[in-house]
Amino acid sequence: MSMHHFSYGLLTPILAYAASYVGCLLGLMCAARARVLTGGGRRGWLLIAAVSLGGTGIWVMHFIAMLGFTVNDATIRYNMPLTVISALVAIVAVGAGLAVVGNDARKLHRIALGGVLTGVGVAGMHYLGMAAMVMPATMSFEPILFTLSVLIAVVAATVALWFTLVIRGRAATLAAAAVMGVAVCGMHYTGMAAMRLTPDPAGGIGGTSFTGLLPPVLLVVSVVTVVLLIFVAFSASPAELVEDAEFAARMRRTAQERQERVDALGPRPQSESIVAPSAGAAVAGQPRIPSRPSPSPTPNPHRLGRRATTRPGND
Repeated sequence: MSMHHFSYGLLTPILAYAASYVGCLLGLMCAARARVLTGGGRRGWLLIAAVSLGGTGIWVMHFIAMLGFTVNDATIRYNMPLTVISALVAIVAVGAGLAVVGNDARKLHRIALGGVLTGVGVAGMHYLGMAAMVMPATMSFEPILFTLSVLIAVVAATVALWFTLVIRGRAATLAAAAVMGVAVCGMHYTGMAAMRLTPDPAGGIGGTSFTGLLPPVLLVVSVVTVVLLIFVAFSASPAELVEDAEFAARMRRTAQERQERVDALGPRPQSESIVAPSAGAAVAGQPRIPSRPSPSPTPNPHRLGRRATTRPGND
């Protein structure tokens, strides 16, 4: 059967590469933030990186490229459950690789193991997505090209995981995303070139048509990509995350040192309130001092004399 991989010319490969580039760029930016964090923050950014790389960078690229694939005198339909599963496989494969490599670029054995896991998972996603095509034909693969596509997937995944650990700076991130996009597209079209079709009149039953599958996929992909772009754009940069972490560490050290000084002084005795004694009150150990009556005012003799001279009968 005659196959065409570029039925719309360069439109589908250009769009596929653009989607892969955006997904890889988002994944690298998320991985850079996860690199400077620990705990739940790191796991959250790695999850977003897995969705960006596996979902947008790999699966969306694969889906857009498949839109340009046609077969003469045959209508291609799609098995919706297998299509959705292939997207989940890509995301899980990338997430597993990111979890395996950890946060140390010097552990090359972990990078190699993560690359193998992710590469095999990505290749599985690719061939699972191809198996989701429903058409009156039986699918087989040329062994050499099939093996080459898997090797490309493993090498590309290994390099991508290494990039997530070592790439720093805007220019390096842009360049790395461009290289990763080329690798993803190369793996896809190598795998497509390995496919062979044998007519099978009994096939081609069931599935979802192209027009029925495209709108929901475009809607979900557009919403997820825009949300990821906005979230990453307005989130703190890796340098800001490092500054926040250092400030929080200094605050914890200051609080710990203060607590250690307080503990070194020992428990503080409970203060007792002292009430000042009132006038005339006895103080413990001292005799009571009687209060003295206030002296009466001394009469003025001049006023008394003037008063006596004014009395009648004293002449």
